[in-house]
Amino acid sequence: MTWYPRLLACVPLTLALTLPLIGADWGQFKGPNATGVSDEKALPLTWAKDQGVKWKAPLPARGVSSPVVVGDRAYVTCSSGKRDDRLHVLCFDAVTGKQLWHRQLTATGGTACHPKTCMAAPTPVADESGVYALFATGDLAAFDMDGTLRWYRSLVGDYPTITNQVGMAASPILAKGRLIVPMDNEGESFLAAVDTRYGTNVWKADRPKAVNWVTPLVREAGGKTEILLASPSGLAAYDLTTGEKQWIFKDGGGSIPTGVLGGDTLYLPGVGVTAVKLTDAGVAGEPVMKAKDVKSGYGSPLLYAGKVYATDGNGFISCADAKTGKLHYRERTKGVYSASPVAGDGKVYCLNETGVTTVVKADSTEFEVLATNDLGEEGLGTPAIARGCVFIRTDKALYCIGK
Repeated sequence: MTWYPRLLACVPLTLALTLPLIGADWGQFKGPNATGVSDEKALPLTWAKDQGVKWKAPLPARGVSSPVVVGDRAYVTCSSGKRDDRLHVLCFDAVTGKQLWHRQLTATGGTACHPKTCMAAPTPVADESGVYALFATGDLAAFDMDGTLRWYRSLVGDYPTITNQVGMAASPILAKGRLIVPMDNEGESFLAAVDTRYGTNVWKADRPKAVNWVTPLVREAGGKTEILLASPSGLAAYDLTTGEKQWIFKDGGGSIPTGVLGGDTLYLPGVGVTAVKLTDAGVAGEPVMKAKDVKSGYGSPLLYAGKVYATDGNGFISCADAKTGKLHYRERTKGVYSASPVAGDGKVYCLNETGVTTVVKADSTEFEVLATNDLGEEGLGTPAIARGCVFIRTDKALYCIGK
C-alpha cells in the first residue's frame, strides 16, 4: 500500500466540534446520500454574473467534479498541466469566499480520458474533520479542515492494473466513519471501505472489470448498513461492516447516472427511470413504476415532491409522477446537460454546460420556468445547496449564489 504513516504521527485530527452549523451540509456528490435534495428554505431564484452572487472565487484550473460544503467550509477539486497531471484541492470560507488553502499533488496514474472530462471528475466527500479527494488518476488524499495532509494513497501504486482510457468519475462517499471508494475499471476493479484515520483498507470487495461511473448509495436493511453499487453487471449490495456481497439484481445495471432512494423504493436510471421495491433480502418482485420518457444523459435523476426529474444531453428536462410513471412533460431547452438536477424550496435547478440554470417550479405538473440564470461560463459539475445558497463551479470560478 502506498501511503505515509509518518505524516499521520505528527498530524493531529482537527475535529470541528464547536463549529456552528447554519443549514444542512452538502458533503458529497448530490448531497445527502446522493438525493440531490435540500430541505432549506428561501433559496435563490434569480442571478447573473453581476447580480445575486454572494461571492465568486477564481479557480486555478478546470474540473467536472461538484463542490461540497460542510459547516463553513466549501471544497472543490481541479486538474491542470499539459498531461492533466497536476491535481488541486481547494478550500474556501463558505460565508465570505476567502480561499483558506490550496494543496497540489502530482498524479501517479494515467491521465488519458475523453475530452469532455478531466482528472478532477470524482466529487470529493467531506465531514467535520476535513475532506477526502479522489482523482481519476487513482490518487486519493485526506486533508483536515486546515489543509494539513492526513494521509495519501496511490491506488495505482497499490493495484497497478487500474486503467480507464476514457476517464473515471465515480465519487467516494462516507458511511458510518468509513470512506467508501468505488474503483470499477478495465483493470483490477473493487469496492473498498477505507479507514478514515489511517487510509488503510478495512475491506476490499472484488468487482467485475468494466468501465463504470456510478456513485454508491447507502441504505439500512435488516439491522445492517448496505452499500449499493450499480454497474453494467447489475445492482449489487455489500455489507458495510464486512464487505460481503449480500445480493445482486441483474436488471439494475447502469454505467453513468446514479440512482436515487426514496424510502424503500429505488429509482434506477436506464431506458428512462424504473422504480423497484427493496426488502431486507434485495429487490422484491417486478418494477413498481416505469417512466420510459424520463431520460438521463450524464446526469442522475432527481426524486422530489412526488415527481421524478431528469435532464439529458439533448437539452431536455423531463418530469413524471413518481408513483405511476405518467409523464407530466418533456421539454427542450437551450444547451445540453451534464450536471444532475438538484432541488430545494420548491425549486428544481437544472444547470447546463454553458452555465445557464433553468429553475423549474416543483409543485406543478406543467413545465413552469421560474427563472433562467446565465453565468456565461462553461461547467459540468452538479451544483451544491447549503447555507441558504446554491454553489456552482464553472471552469473558471466557484460561485456562491444567495443573499
